[in-house]
Amino acid sequence: MKGTKARIADFTALLDRLSSSPAAVTGVSGTRALIGFIGFMFYASNYAERGYLFGPDGVYRWQDFIQGVHENDTFSLYALSTSQAWFELVFHLGMIAALAVTLGVGGRLVLAVHWVFLWSVYQRIPLILDGGDNLAYIVLPMLLLTNCYDRFSFSTGLVRRWAGRVPGVVRAMAPALHNLGVVAVAAQICLVYIVSGLYKVQGRMWQDGTALFYVLRIPEFEWPGVSRLVYENDMLVMAGTYGATLFMVYFPLGVLVRSLRPWAALGSIGLHLSIALLMGLTSFALTMVACDLIFLSKGVEAGLRRAQATGLRLSRVLRERNVWPDRDAPPVVADHTGNTGVLTCTAEKMGSISGRTEQADRGAERTA
Repeated sequence: MKGTKARIADFTALLDRLSSSPAAVTGVSGTRALIGFIGFMFYASNYAERGYLFGPDGVYRWQDFIQGVHENDTFSLYALSTSQAWFELVFHLGMIAALAVTLGVGGRLVLAVHWVFLWSVYQRIPLILDGGDNLAYIVLPMLLLTNCYDRFSFSTGLVRRWAGRVPGVVRAMAPALHNLGVVAVAAQICLVYIVSGLYKVQGRMWQDGTALFYVLRIPEFEWPGVSRLVYENDMLVMAGTYGATLFMVYFPLGVLVRSLRPWAALGSIGLHLSIALLMGLTSFALTMVACDLIFLSKGVEAGLRRAQATGLRLSRVLRERNVWPDRDAPPVVADHTGNTGVLTCTAEKMGSISGRTEQADRGAERTA
């Protein structure tokens, strides 16, 4: 058993490590890129119907939209004007900001701008949200604390010049703020799982193992031809219902144990990819997968290193196979058979024959 002084020393060392070195940088950078991509795909997938969904004369009446903004004491850039030109400007600027976040351009300033535009478009028509949208605009402010632009980003140099003007005291706090943001995202994911799991435990259909049967039969959540194969199999329905409930309730415990953390994250990714395929909740599923990446940061780093090493080996092999011949070497011309070896011997024989002919001609001239 460790003494009190040893425990205090371990706790102090842990605090020093958390305040001096940022954790899960690769994972949180992947979270930023994937959440930006989800936002961009939201704009792109609704681009053709943007006027019908988000415009001043859209399906969600302007009066109801403004009333909802005032009642919820919130804001939306779309509420500032009923002009069609203003709507087009805000929509396209939001789309550009989402793409910039995906590519890692602009740093935290563009990330904050993306959050404002995303919040605005979600408030314009809250009827089409699926839960992943709520999680996205909750997680984005947390990412502002992190070094989520250290990986998977294109540096323009502007952010680095601005960072040089930040006081040294603030820069010294950057690792601690980064780790605080990572812990906040992890706590949010655990909260989602705990609340969802406890709600399921209280439901009768989740208790008797039939919930998945009814969920997959809802027309909005059905994958034609595939969902039927699942809900007509009693064993799959029971295993999926009880398995999902137990996993959600015990997910935080798996995250707390370091050896189980990667497996818990992989299980979560598998669960939400299944939700994306079987139920069509793509935005929600990918947002959860994006947040799960912070638990797989070391695995992502190892995978990137292997991919880089494989790329280097492949490029080396390609260079060795495409070596150009020496400049002083005699050219080899292929004949109609394509046999360069035979043609080389033929060229050598023809060269020796022509040399003998020249010597014979010179001897004949001397005799004459």
